[in-house]
Amino acid sequence: MPQENQVGRVGHLTPEQEEKLKELWVLTLEVFGVLEKQQNGSADAEATSDTTDSKKPKKKRMTIFRRSQNDDADSIKSSKSGVKTPTGLEDDKYGQTKEFHDAIANQSPESLRATFWSMVKHDHPDALLLRFLRARKWDVGKALVMMISTMKWRAKDVHVDDDVMKNGELELVADSQGDDAAKRKLGEDFLAQMRMGKSFFHGLDREGRPVCIVRARLHRQGEQSEESLERYTVFTIETGRMILSPPTDTACVIFDLTGFSMANMDYTPVKFMIKCFEANYPESLGVVLVHKAPWIFQGIWKIIRGWLDPVVAAKVNFTNNEQELEAFIPRSNIIKELGGEEDWEYEYIEPSDTENSTMKDTASRDKLLLERETTVNAYEAATKEWINGANVKDIRNEIAATLRDGYWILDLYVRAKSYYDRVGLILNGGKINFYPTRAEASKETVPNGAPKPAETSEADLD
Repeated sequence: MPQENQVGRVGHLTPEQEEKLKELWVLTLEVFGVLEKQQNGSADAEATSDTTDSKKPKKKRMTIFRRSQNDDADSIKSSKSGVKTPTGLEDDKYGQTKEFHDAIANQSPESLRATFWSMVKHDHPDALLLRFLRARKWDVGKALVMMISTMKWRAKDVHVDDDVMKNGELELVADSQGDDAAKRKLGEDFLAQMRMGKSFFHGLDREGRPVCIVRARLHRQGEQSEESLERYTVFTIETGRMILSPPTDTACVIFDLTGFSMANMDYTPVKFMIKCFEANYPESLGVVLVHKAPWIFQGIWKIIRGWLDPVVAAKVNFTNNEQELEAFIPRSNIIKELGGEEDWEYEYIEPSDTENSTMKDTASRDKLLLERETTVNAYEAATKEWINGANVKDIRNEIAATLRDGYWILDLYVRAKSYYDRVGLILNGGKINFYPTRAEASKETVPNGAPKPAETSEADLD
């Protein structure tokens, strides 16, 4: 299977990039109150530093705390909480500096730490920090601002983990049938988009990236509330995160403009989607394909391109026919709707009343959360040693793998089942089957009732 460009990712860092990652971890752990506690109250902190390699002194780590307030625009200053924070960041397109300072001032270190580890899910923690570093061109201060503001957005603005993903589709089915008019409207509008297949994931492109197809012709301005459009967008992007696994960490998005007219154009959700990818899901887009755009889209594109970060705009490609689409996706993997050979059609499967029964077992959930907290503590402790120069890379990676495997056990208790679980794309244990229908010949089934997955071969991607 083709690999993502691994530069700047876990296991593929230059010495300079590794130092940047260490610096970001220093600031992150300070924001969480974790590093400060070790420095001020841990008896073994000094012992740890005394046993580290003398050829790798702590000066590099400590200089980030000692920068003068008179430094350049990226200098570090003391905030109300005592945490040294970046100031004067230019190009703050989405007001993330303000969001950052609001989070530092109004959320406790413990709350910020809990939000971060909830956001990690099955990712390698380093991989998450590296997304923000790459997005901010390895500027540690800007990466910290972006990450903390994203955490605030997830926890306080959108409630990604404690509502959107926790309650999922089944909760909205109940809301759509309830007496609360606002909840009923939100549920109906969200489910309408799921049922029509306004967007969906299916298959892989030539680089092994998950393919998300957005059928623009199915959207009409005003048919769904703005709240439901935003919830649907976040749900789709966050679900995309669930199906990414190393070395692949980006997706291929196809905007299918077949049958597109001005009645389908709606700038408000487009702006929200752009903000999601640029501000809160950095480094998640591998390639964007605008397929079969009619001539009326030329003027629209000029407007949208002006809103895009140049890095994101450079990932946009226009395809006018099946042959041009094949440059990015093998014909065997292109669904027939787009002129390919993949005999698959989107058909929504309604949630069952019992599919989230595991989430009612709060005792098991709480036990797993305690186990995860122990593993998180171990990772943070190893990270402190690594920052100080200890050779614990393998240990950190092993703990990260434990976090990943543990998450997929916990997942049954904290995330509601989605269409992608029911169709057999996401399987228990975090296994991903991008072509579930290719396994229909097998009589074996997995615990959730989906067809047993077939292995994806290199031939499927060539």
